[in-house]
Amino acid sequence: MKTITAARITDVVAKLCVQANVELRRDVRAALERAYASERNARARRILGAVRENAAVAQREKIALCQDTGMPVVFVRLGQGARIQGGLIAAIERGVDLGYRRGNLRNSLVTDPLKRGFAKFSPPVIHTEITKGDKLGLTVLPKGFGCENKSRLKMLKPTAGVREVKKFVVESVERAGPDACPPYIVGVGIGGTADYAALLAKKALLRKVTGKSVKLERELLREINKLNIGPMGLGGKATALAVNIETYPTHIAGLPVAVNISCHALRSASVEI
Repeated sequence: MKTITAARITDVVAKLCVQANVELRRDVRAALERAYASERNARARRILGAVRENAAVAQREKIALCQDTGMPVVFVRLGQGARIQGGLIAAIERGVDLGYRRGNLRNSLVTDPLKRGFAKFSPPVIHTEITKGDKLGLTVLPKGFGCENKSRLKMLKPTAGVREVKKFVVESVERAGPDACPPYIVGVGIGGTADYAALLAKKALLRKVTGKSVKLERELLREINKLNIGPMGLGGKATALAVNIETYPTHIAGLPVAVNISCHALRSASVEI
């Protein structure tokens, strides 16, 4: 059985927090380049150019891509053959705290959602999945709340078809308008239960945005880009860079659909140990 120490987990999570916040994912950079090359609206093109430059400066100077360094969301894939020496959750929480301090990242969390209080770095939201093998996979997704606030969930009737799903997704982006800093990456979760559809939508944001897409994803992307919201809401064809959909079996009596939008700064970093 493979042993992984809590100290190593803390160190890895700390590094991932900094990496995710200062280095825009390679696939997102590539999608921005494609959008820039194909944009004909002069104002939208200037904005896309500024977004590209912002990402380059952040990586070069090792500073945050955005002042909102997000709610840290940590995805854990724990192999059944791995043994954690020490507390896994505590190790992750220490890693987030350490990483945000090391990277001079903004502390944006309040301990009590109603009373609010002083901002902190931790605790993160942690999602754990048990997998085969003896590896530990860790992904840090700092989720800014300008876009997180535009999340939506709808419990459609089981008789609803693809048209109603598409209508809800496109409507969700239209309602977000310029508020969540487009161009967007749109995560969609279909199936499961209400809570699981929401998780699927967020997990969809971890998939590459320049990979192979299914027909429904391509159709939704075309419909969303017809909205002419454009980069930062000032018009243009690049309202979204990609639509990623994750599905799961659901109950005969329902059809949950969730939308989780990311701004252009879709940040995540992963490692397997």
